[in-house]
Amino acid sequence: MIELDDVEVRRPTPEGSEVVVLHRTSLVLTEARTALVGANGSGKSTLARLVNGLVEPSRGRVRVHGTDVARHGARVRRRVGFVFTDPSAQLVMPTVAEDVALSLRRRHPDAADRAAATTTVLEAYGLAALASRSVHTLSGGQRQLLALAGVLATDPDVLVADEPTTLLDLGNSRRIGHLLMGLPQQLVLSTHDLELAARCDRALLLDGGRVVADGPAADVVAHYRSVA
Repeated sequence: MIELDDVEVRRPTPEGSEVVVLHRTSLVLTEARTALVGANGSGKSTLARLVNGLVEPSRGRVRVHGTDVARHGARVRRRVGFVFTDPSAQLVMPTVAEDVALSLRRRHPDAADRAAATTTVLEAYGLAALASRSVHTLSGGQRQLLALAGVLATDPDVLVADEPTTLLDLGNSRRIGHLLMGLPQQLVLSTHDLELAARCDRALLLDGGRVVADGPAADVVAHYRSVA
């Protein structure tokens, strides 16, 4: 369960003042899959990043399974995985296998165990044939799949995905979308892909840093299409 209690996010401006990017918001997210939709700059990425502490609230509290994100950020981040729009932001090792192995250091401190676990993860996500490939030679879809595999290898309770299909072609977008919709983890998905958003259980429509619609995903997406 994800709770936002009277949360507001303000950012400083170059002029020395502040701008509100997320207005006072209270939410409880219990659904398996929640989509965040809205135009660029609407606040959906800010809301997504609050869940694992990449953005800190200026007021209010964010809790994941009862744990305060601001007070216990490291503990929360062990339970909340995050996938960025651009997988290059989180692929840091030279090869595919090494990148997955990096994610497994905490769970498998023994090198031999970690190597075996890495192979299992690569096979599970169809990446075994690419194990020795440089991450820089992968296609966009392969990089995003690898980024997801590395995050999911840590077995988080919650996955936050911030526009994970935006940079992908149609085929890879569908492949990643299918993977996301089949996850056992609670999913918070910020996306411009309205077909993918409509497959979620619940959707929040953001506009100007405010939640302006909240309900069954198909209904909220239909409303967004009608007013966009």
